[in-house]
Amino acid sequence: MQVGFLGSADSWYFSDLLRAAATDERLLAIRFTDLASRCGSCPDRDSDQARGSTAGASAARWFAGGVDLMTLDALLVRTMPPGSLEEIVFRMDILGGYQRQGGLVVNPPRAVEVAVDKYLATCRLDMAGIPVPRTIVCQHVEEARNAYQELGGDVVLKPLFGGEGRGLMRLTTPESAERAFQTHRQSESVLYLQEFIEHGGFDIRVLLIGDEAFAMRRCNDQDWRTNVSRGARTEPVKLTAELLTLARQAASVIEAPLAGVDVLLAPSGQPYVLEVNAVPGWKALARTLGVDISRCVWDYLAAEIDR
Repeated sequence: MQVGFLGSADSWYFSDLLRAAATDERLLAIRFTDLASRCGSCPDRDSDQARGSTAGASAARWFAGGVDLMTLDALLVRTMPPGSLEEIVFRMDILGGYQRQGGLVVNPPRAVEVAVDKYLATCRLDMAGIPVPRTIVCQHVEEARNAYQELGGDVVLKPLFGGEGRGLMRLTTPESAERAFQTHRQSESVLYLQEFIEHGGFDIRVLLIGDEAFAMRRCNDQDWRTNVSRGARTEPVKLTAELLTLARQAASVIEAPLAGVDVLLAPSGQPYVLEVNAVPGWKALARTLGVDISRCVWDYLAAEIDR
């Protein structure tokens, strides 16, 4: 079993998956910037065309640092580094081509594309009947002003792309909202506004790995953001049947078999899905639960490859 790890060889995740795999010959670190492709070199192409046939095998191939991706059993997407629009589209095209030729990608490129786009993911969840906070997305400051009032004068302004709480702003006064809207529109950013829901300083992260589910509570007394990277402490939590079902439904909508689902509980007890992460981390979760999550990920990949 040979798995390509799309991420940094210096990351904790690469090292821990190496440990779980038991041999470094089974995991190959691949940088997104090294992805390349060749097309149109099929030796039988001209003869096929001369006979009026289109039955020749595809010549398209995908590489990374000289490694033919089709020699790998799977690709595990562990990061999505920033880049130009062309670079991002090309990288996803490579993953899509590899998948169409029978390669296993975890998570599938379409799931990554949907999850990384907060608007698209929220819209998909809402259309599927998954409870999400009231959200208004627009491109004009005047519409954002009206949205701010409609959402109760306490909103969270989020970048469309990004994670770990980066770039989130809680706006609680018209003055702070106006400044934020003007600044964002100067950089041509879309204005993604979500109502702030009181949550008692905690949320729940559910990690789904195929049929397995793991969960922890993330608590932060110093910040309304509950990301571990923002100083939140973590503790084990036992999922109710309702929350487990909700998390599975949300991951299914995004079509991500390896998913981190963030669930927030309102004071009424109503759960809301804030996000489905298609490139979820599990370092804090493994530490909190005392579970070898990397081994679970590796076992899942092995099972999928053997299907």
